[in-house]
Amino acid sequence: MKTVTILVPETAIPAAILDPRYMFTAVNDFYTARGEEPVFKVLLVGLSAHVSLQAGLITIHPDLLIDEVKHTDLIVIPALSGDIPAAIEANAHFIPWIVKMQSKGAEVASLCIGAFLLAATGLLEGKSCSTHWLYASQFRELFPNVNLVEDQVITDSEGIYSSGGATSYWNLLLYLVEKYTNREMAVLASKFFLLNIGLRSQSPYIMFNGQKNHQDQQIIQAQEYIETHYTDRITVDELCNQLSLGRKTFERRFKKATSNTVNEYIQRVKIEIAKKQLESGERMVNEVMYDVGYSDNKAFREIFKRITGLSPFDYRAKYSGSRLNVA
Repeated sequence: MKTVTILVPETAIPAAILDPRYMFTAVNDFYTARGEEPVFKVLLVGLSAHVSLQAGLITIHPDLLIDEVKHTDLIVIPALSGDIPAAIEANAHFIPWIVKMQSKGAEVASLCIGAFLLAATGLLEGKSCSTHWLYASQFRELFPNVNLVEDQVITDSEGIYSSGGATSYWNLLLYLVEKYTNREMAVLASKFFLLNIGLRSQSPYIMFNGQKNHQDQQIIQAQEYIETHYTDRITVDELCNQLSLGRKTFERRFKKATSNTVNEYIQRVKIEIAKKQLESGERMVNEVMYDVGYSDNKAFREIFKRITGLSPFDYRAKYSGSRLNVA
């Protein structure tokens, strides 16, 4: 039997504690329904006997405190809420315990922005990690030595796992069920919970807002120019001339400030505007393509799919407000 330890951090999102508990106990129920022994021992573990969440609306009573846990096979770190540095500080006593358990053979999985607490342990140094796409810039700023792959729903780096944003953590839970049991159980769980077991990318859900939480005013000026001239064919040299900067200096500062190359930023601005137009359902794909400054249909499709994970036609069909036939 595998021991799954689900942490109960201060400021945690309650669903991110209860959902993994539900998943692993449901798999136990699948086994007992077949006359077989349960495969998971599921524990809620905290720093105190009573953890008050959501401004006191919900109180969770952990099964054990961290000092009472001598062995575990898997540690699940739920999503946090509120101010991230403050949340890490409030849960700092978990950090040495997580490191200790991992050194004794435990695997560790973070859900959504629980990745911040996982990264604070140092266990992600030089490894890949995902988190909610909305927090990507803040994550990179706090943990520059972690390889953030914000488009991924699941990462697996030598027994250290992470999930993308919000409820995409259900897909990581399915992944872990399959690893610790088998494909049959993962498929059964996906059907029971009505989950898309094949979801691997959160790219279609990412909204690009431009990274302007930096202090480089010349780069902000360049970003604003790109965002207001998205229909034009903007070049790096044109931007350099406007700012009176050398190309190498400009490109270095732009990448440092935005985590994108200049051309990547231009493409992402154009595609984000194209997405909004496609979501309205009022315009055809070719109209949108020309409106955001592309004339090559093949190039537009390739860039759109690389950024969103979907073709323009599939994206329009998915998000343009098609009505359901309700009996």
